[in-house]
Amino acid sequence: MDTESIIRGALLYERLDGKIRCGLCERRCFIAPEKTGFCKTRKNIDGRLYTLIYGNISAVESRPIEIKPFFHFWPGSTALTYSSWSCNLYCLWCQNWHLSKKEPDLENFMYIKPEEMVEKALSYEDDGLCVSFNEPTLLHEYNVDCFRLAKKKGLYNSYVSNGYMTLDALYQLKDSGLDAINIDVKGDDSVYGKYCKGINSKIVWRNIKKAKELNMHVEVVNLVVGNVNDDEKSLKWIIKNHLKFAGEETPLHFTRYFPAFRFEEPPTEIEILEKAYGMAKDAGILYPYLGNVHGSDYENTYCPNCNELLIQRLGYRVVGYRITEKKECPRCKEKIPIVGRYVRKR
Repeated sequence: MDTESIIRGALLYERLDGKIRCGLCERRCFIAPEKTGFCKTRKNIDGRLYTLIYGNISAVESRPIEIKPFFHFWPGSTALTYSSWSCNLYCLWCQNWHLSKKEPDLENFMYIKPEEMVEKALSYEDDGLCVSFNEPTLLHEYNVDCFRLAKKKGLYNSYVSNGYMTLDALYQLKDSGLDAINIDVKGDDSVYGKYCKGINSKIVWRNIKKAKELNMHVEVVNLVVGNVNDDEKSLKWIIKNHLKFAGEETPLHFTRYFPAFRFEEPPTEIEILEKAYGMAKDAGILYPYLGNVHGSDYENTYCPNCNELLIQRLGYRVVGYRITEKKECPRCKEKIPIVGRYVRKR
């Protein structure tokens, strides 16, 4: 495959003092001629910024939307999920490190045209697209093209992201047809700086708030890691900011960590996750959830008014669905914020 297929002009950058400043994520890397930025996916070539991964796909498969996790967005549906390479953060516990810690290979790669990706989703009878596994922001130009095509075919578009993109990138995603975004909040500024080579958490909360204002469906994830962000102070901080920037109706997922990449703390204690769930409920978050705790009652959806069981989940499968066509609790008629319809897969 000719590398011209994946080396395309970047959409977001500016020229400053002989260098290029990338405008895709909030690192805003200054990139010298013939050099790449932090993520290694963008290169300054002759005074212009280029992406090195347009359509350079590392993985693609049909997956349940609940696995993202999205619990209030097209429940029961599947999304054709794809990814590329590298990341704009460097989390020491990354579960997908074999993708996110690898630079793009310009000699050997799997190229899939946007038209082919959308047709693949239709042929698999998926209900939408999802960009996940590694950070989707880096595949920005390709995603914009895919999303526009997908909308024309009646598919939804979704992101599983660290939320570190610029507002300009978020606006372009909205304009191209991004319907839903799941954003992973790592912790406070100290967590980003010590464990993720990040800058600050305010960027992520800002983008959560802005995505809500842009009428995207938003769900928030907090991976709870032992001796990092599992103490009561850290959990209260997450809950407080969630209420402030995301709102009480936005789902908040406390997800169990397992050792991976360069981090060897033992798996998160389930008791701590259950404590976080209770703290969130007591603080006024209407839809807290636990993740990576198979068979937990706290992965189900309950009516916040009468506590009726509305969506029963087992792992990543919906095994019971009782929300009415009017998106109400069948018992007390409380409105339930679900986007899309329930999809019963064969």
